Amino acid sequence: MKDYDQSDPYWSQEDIFLISYGDTFFENEIKKLKTLNKFMDKYAYPNFNNLHILPFFPYSSDDGFSIKDYEKVRHDLGDWNDVQSLSKKYQLMSDIVINHASKKSQYFEEFIKGNEEFKDYFITLNDTNGYESVIRPRSSDLFQEVEINQETLKLWCTFSHDQIDLNFKNPKVLFFFIKLIHFYLKNGIKVFRLDAIAFLWKEKNTSCLNLLQTHEIVKLIRTLLNAYSKDTLLITETNLPNLENLSYFGNSDEANSIYNFALPPLLLWTFLMGDSTAIRKWSMGMPPAKDHTTYFNFIASHDGIGIRPTEGILTDNERSTLVNIIKDFGGEISYRRKSDNSESVYELNIALIDAMKGTFKGIDHMQTERFIAAHAIMLSLEGIPAFYVHSVIGTSNDYELVKKTKNKRSINRKSWNYEDIDKLLSDSKSQNFVIYNNLKKLIEIRKKQSAFHPNATQFTFNLGPNFFGIWRQSLDKKQSIFSVTNVSNVFQYLDLSELNLIESNEWWDLISNEIIIDIKAIISLKAYQTVWITNY
Repeated sequence: MKDYDQSDPYWSQEDIFLISYGDTFFENEIKKLKTLNKFMDKYAYPNFNNLHILPFFPYSSDDGFSIKDYEKVRHDLGDWNDVQSLSKKYQLMSDIVINHASKKSQYFEEFIKGNEEFKDYFITLNDTNGYESVIRPRSSDLFQEVEINQETLKLWCTFSHDQIDLNFKNPKVLFFFIKLIHFYLKNGIKVFRLDAIAFLWKEKNTSCLNLLQTHEIVKLIRTLLNAYSKDTLLITETNLPNLENLSYFGNSDEANSIYNFALPPLLLWTFLMGDSTAIRKWSMGMPPAKDHTTYFNFIASHDGIGIRPTEGILTDNERSTLVNIIKDFGGEISYRRKSDNSESVYELNIALIDAMKGTFKGIDHMQTERFIAAHAIMLSLEGIPAFYVHSVIGTSNDYELVKKTKNKRSINRKSWNYEDIDKLLSDSKSQNFVIYNNLKKLIEIRKKQSAFHPNATQFTFNLGPNFFGIWRQSLDKKQSIFSVTNVSNVFQYLDLSELNLIESNEWWDLISNEIIIDIKAIISLKAYQTVWITNY
């Protein structure tokens, strides 16, 4: 095990993130960040001590990720005082939407006018030859034409024609974002999510993905944040195949944490098939995070469930099976255009609770049990766990919002009338109540276990396809936890002798609070049951 300073201030097993839009909850004539604060106080505190507020700036499209003004808070949400108020109780994470800005932004408008201050702020080309190998996550045209000073040029649009890529070959653009991060720090933000960072730097005759210059910019931002305060964190959002994603740790000098993008599709596959083989092999091959780095574990987010991270883990046929099951469960599919101009599946758009409504055999009555089991696994893994707010409160697919926005991702972006969700979370007969309280119990247990420190040792067992099992050991080696989940829809027998429990210790299950009398016994686990067997 690596040497590790237990006084390291970065994180502990008590760190849990909640991910939410600023307008997930609303009340009449009340600024929405105030209503979010109200929800946090009643339903999140103290279990969630970190809050990621998805882009809360004025925007023109993509639910906040096409920013018009990086330094203002959206009027309907509130102002910087509301952000600062939240920062007094929660460590706040903000997006740095660094790859592109809105076509309707003040920056682009000044650029089009020919304002010298904004010259070369955005990427323009006369000739697009040499960019045939560009990798990107969308199926729209990469370039759009625009007239500047009576000259027709092509704008680079990685994501949409409303999101124009910024030109980091112009030092002014980099300086703008450095000053912006300092401004956010002054307003209570401590954790920074570099959105779509992998696409930042463009060079002719390359894929324009994960280029060396991009990694250098990540290093620079990390260096500046460390110089400002040890309490800051940098997280990269790179929805890519696993090895490419891991590269953003650098030599412990880039991201403090990276999104564990393979986890959501692999957990989903595991429970839909009732087979842990794929996730076990992946877990066995995952390197422990280096000093001062850790994984950012999540199962659901404001985006869909990415498929690219399963490349090299699931076969093409397995991915097709996964896509077809999600379609049957009412989900939508988003595509990306490949360099050969063909389209491939990019992500599955579905609320996680609906993705868990059955197995490959069809819909059944064990949706909630599967859903809780998936989160029990996430909570036990090396890294910091993050919950999308709609998972915590059990929100289902919002088809009406998809119709309204014509955006497939809206299926998982419902805005709740606060009074409505408050009633559901107070009704012991509602699925929302059951999900919320089961997750709350697991989080409360997890936060007290030193063996669940984000950097505690992890070892993955091969317990056969019906179980997913790992061993975690605390940094001081005093506590061990054996986390085992039955991933099948029938009860299974677990042979405890396969876990190598030490006879001199007392063992019990933290979740059921039952004592393990015989460490060589064969015990039965109900469908989707998890045990956290500990000695401490």
